[in-house]
Amino acid sequence: MNGNQIEGLIGMTATLGILLLLVLPSVLGIVRDRRIDRQLREAERNGLRPATASPQPPAPRRVTKSRRHHGATRAA
Repeated sequence: MNGNQIEGLIGMTATLGILLLLVLPSVLGIVRDRRIDRQLREAERNGLRPATASPQPPAPRRVTKSRRHHGATRAA
């Protein structure tokens, strides 16, 4: 192998490495979603139901008269 071939090999390896880094999070997300779907199907087959929100309403937020806002704020 001469110098040009080695540079080409290094460039191709770097390109494939970057492509792998860009695609890997998507592939991991797909695998995670499929695992969750499989677990939900198994739970349905076994007669279990997915957890639902609690029947109690959330506790009301306490509002204080004096609020100091620093920087960008959102309406409460």
